Parts: sequence; C-alpha cells; structure tokens
Amino acid sequence: MKRTLIINILFLLFLLPSAAQTNQQGLKREVTLYNPYKPSLTDTRKRSFLPDIMDTSKVRPDFRYNIETVPYSPEYTISPIKAASLIPDPLAKLYKSYLKLGFGNYITPLAELSITNERSKKGAIGIIARHYSTNGKLKLDNDKRVFAGYMDNDVSLFGKRFLKGNYLEGSVDFMQKVRYAYGYDTSISGYDPSNKEIRFPYQDAGARVSFGSLTLDSTSFSYNFGLSYDLFFTSGNRYQHNVGLTGTMAKMYKGFYAGADLEFQYYKPSAIIYSEGKYIASISPFLKKSTQQWSFKAGVQLLLDKNMNSAVVFHLYPDARFSFAIVPSYVSFFAGLNGRLERNDPKHIIDINPYLVSDTLFKLVNTSNALAVSAGLKGNTGIGGNYLISASYSIVNDMLFYTSAVYPLNVPTALMGNTFIPMTDDGEIFTLHGEINGLINDKISYSGKANLYKYTLSHYDRPWNMPLWDIKADVAYNLRDKIIGNADLTIVGKRPLAATSSGIFEPNIPVADSPAHMNLNLGAEYRYTKILSFWVKLNNISYNRYYEWAWYPSQRFLFMAGFTYSL
Repeated sequence: MKRTLIINILFLLFLLPSAAQTNQQGLKREVTLYNPYKPSLTDTRKRSFLPDIMDTSKVRPDFRYNIETVPYSPEYTISPIKAASLIPDPLAKLYKSYLKLGFGNYITPLAELSITNERSKKGAIGIIARHYSTNGKLKLDNDKRVFAGYMDNDVSLFGKRFLKGNYLEGSVDFMQKVRYAYGYDTSISGYDPSNKEIRFPYQDAGARVSFGSLTLDSTSFSYNFGLSYDLFFTSGNRYQHNVGLTGTMAKMYKGFYAGADLEFQYYKPSAIIYSEGKYIASISPFLKKSTQQWSFKAGVQLLLDKNMNSAVVFHLYPDARFSFAIVPSYVSFFAGLNGRLERNDPKHIIDINPYLVSDTLFKLVNTSNALAVSAGLKGNTGIGGNYLISASYSIVNDMLFYTSAVYPLNVPTALMGNTFIPMTDDGEIFTLHGEINGLINDKISYSGKANLYKYTLSHYDRPWNMPLWDIKADVAYNLRDKIIGNADLTIVGKRPLAATSSGIFEPNIPVADSPAHMNLNLGAEYRYTKILSFWVKLNNISYNRYYEWAWYPSQRFLFMAGFTYSL
C-alpha cells in the first residue's frame, strides 16, 4: 500500500508542470493603467509629551574602607657635592692720576692733582696737591671797591705699608692760607691800606706716622698708635711747635668690648708769644656692648689741660651712650651723657676767623663742654631713607666769640674794624636738631638738616656772630654715572654783630644784625668718557647781600667751569 501511494504521488507531480504549461499558453489578459501608481499612507494622530525630569529613585552611597600605612624606604645613594667657588665682584679700574682744572669769575683758578699707585697687596703711595684762589674786588658800604682775594694751597705725600697682621702708615703735609682783611668801619675816612698791610699769611708743615693692627675679628686684641709733629707759623716770627702722641687699645672680654684711648699733645710757642710750653694729656677707658635690639657705651675721660696759666686744670668728662630699638629698623631711641674739650689751636681757629689781632691767635684758652645731655629718635623712614631727631643741652665754659676792634687814631695801635678780638663767656646751649636723607628714585637722592639754637650766657647779652638757626638741603641727580647734577640750599639765621672801641675789650659799638641769608649753589658734570669729564658750578646765588663778619661783605655770584682727566 505504501509503495503504491508513493508511486501515485510521484506520478501526479510529474504531470503538474505539463498541465500548468498548457494553461499558460491558453490564458491571455490585458491591464490598462490610467494614472501612475502613487503609494500613500493614511493620516494618523500623533501624540506629543515631554519627559518627566523628576527622579524618584534615591541612591544612598555607603562606603567602608580601611587604610593600612606601610613605611616607604626609598633607595638612595650619597654622592659628594663639589664645593662652591666664590668669585669676587669685578673691581673697578683704578687710574694712577687725577687732574681737575677750572676757572671762574673774580679771576678764580682751581687746580687739583692726585697721583697714586694701582691696587697692591703690599701698600699704597701717592701725592695730593690743590690750589684755589680768587683775586676779585668787592664794594663796601661806602661804595669803595677793595681787594678781597684769598689763596689756599695744600700738598700731602702719603704712604701705607701692609705687614703681617699690622700696617704702617705715614704722611708729610704742607698747608698755606693767605687772607686779606679788606673789611673795615666805613665811617672812618681816609683809610686806604695797601694789600701788604692787610695781608694775613699762614703756613703749617707737619708729618704723621701710625702703626696699628689689621685684625678683622672684634674678639682679637686691636691697637693703633700714632706720632705727629706740626709747625704752624705766620708773619712776625710767630710760630708754634706741636708734638702729639695717640694710642688706642681694645679687646673683647666676657662679652664686653673693653679698651682705652690715650693722648698727649705738647705745644711750644715762640718766645715772643709765651715763654713756657702747653700740653693736654688724657686717658679715656670705655666699655661697650651691643645686640640687634640695644647697645650701650660706658666710659670716662680724665684730662689735664695746661694752657697759658700757671695752674693745670683737671677735667672729668663722662662718656655714656645708650640706644634700643622700639620698632626694629624704623624707630630707635638713643640718649647720651658726655663732655669734651675743644682745642682752640691756631690751625683750627684760622678756618673760623683768620683776622684776629696780633698774638691773640696763639693765646686762646680751650673751650670746655663740661656736660652735654642729648636724646632723640632715629630710624628708617619706610620710603627709602633715614631720619634723626634730637635735642641736647650743654653747659659750656670759655665759649669763644669774636668782636671787631675799632681803635681811634690817637691810640698807639690804631685798628679800623678789620681785625677781631676773641672773647670768652660761660653759658648754656639748648639745641634742636633734625636731619633726613633718602632716594626719590634710582636717579634722584636728597638730604637735609636743620638746627635751632638758644644761648643763655653769664656775661654777654647775646652770642656775638653766632646764628640762631640754620637749614641746609641738598638734591643730587645721577643718570647712569653719565650726567650728574646737584643743588644745595643753605639758610643761615640772624646773627648779632658788635664791635669794641677805645681799647675796651667789651662789645660797645652796636652793629646792625646780619639778617637771615639764603644761598643757593648749583652744579653739573658730564662724563664724556671714564677718563674725561666737564663740569660747571654756580655758587652764591643769593637774594641779598651777605656779611660773613661785621663790615665784611662776601662774594656774590661765582661761576666756574672746567674739566677732569684721569690717566
């Protein structure tokens, strides 16, 4: 049965293709298309909605962790570091010589010469010479023009030798000054002296030698000893020898710096002045200590003064100083208690007043500042500068003043007011002092100081020829060391002037007080090269006529120009 069924099915499948082929050949159909076929979709209604940003799920993190520290030991190797080599800053080139020449109105020549060796580890040697003079005339109150020239000459030959731990230094010096007493009481008629009659020449020749230690450590023993000789002489066989010996020794001891200063000065005037010698001998032990916050010095000076009197005068001067920082670097307080002896020797006095009568220049007593108390503040301004403010009170014995001498023609030695008589008085001086300096920028710097004085004298009513106040200010400009300029202003307060007459050594001729005087100086220098520069100075630019002494008008406007040259 199965076989028969399978055979019949296969037979039928064989016949189907032929029957289908017969039907296809006999069936014919035609299709007519009137329009192209355009498929389309039916419209549907769309639904639009925005997603909801609210998240209802909440996640609560729960961390649990543990840290276990384990020491880390890195491996390293030590290698030697090469020592750093310190290279010094390059030193500026030194020139063996320096020459400065200039000329100005009033027939004013200026010449300076300096010759030295170059840098040496063995020592130094050189010579310095300077000449400055003026030959102009000035008009007095009687409209008479008089010669008012002067001359300054200085020469110094010096040397220094470096030894093992010490140094030896010396110099030979010569000084010459010439002044003309051109000012006189213009109420005197018929007085017309020659230049020779009013000429005051002064010379000083001397030599100095010193020997000291070169210790750079303050804990080491340091010392310095010096020996000097001076011969001061003027016209008329008037002279004075001076031999001086000085010494300083100091050493650190148990945290304190202890030492002492020694000095002995012997003076021998010519026989026509004084038949005996004069001397000053002193010893000044001291003790110092300082830290970053404070410092102090405690000392005393024991001094013997043998002047032109029979007795030796003993002086005991304190020397104590103390300071501490209130605000480090910005505000520091300081105070002092000291005293000193001003030596009125001829070489020092002629720089103040070179017109003293005859032998009085060699017969001056020394001025003793018996006691001086001072206190003040100092520090940094915070704007690139420093300041200092102080007040002091001094008790002074034999304070030195000068008064013009006017003796009539009927006395043996007639004086016309162009020479001066020294006067002494005891008194007290109260001084207020202030100063400041700093930088405005990298090119401009400034400085200034002012003083206010109050005198209380025992004998005289007023401090003759002493200013009651003074001010000085200075501004400097430096453009890369190529163009350099400066301006300084000096104001001197009112000074009382007086004169003596009829041989009375008292100021009894009233002379009008010298009013406050303002003086401006300007200077400029152009450095063309390192060895050649040109300069100009304008001095004594004043708004009024200035009297240095009674009946002594000073030079007014002074113009100078010149050059400097180095080899």
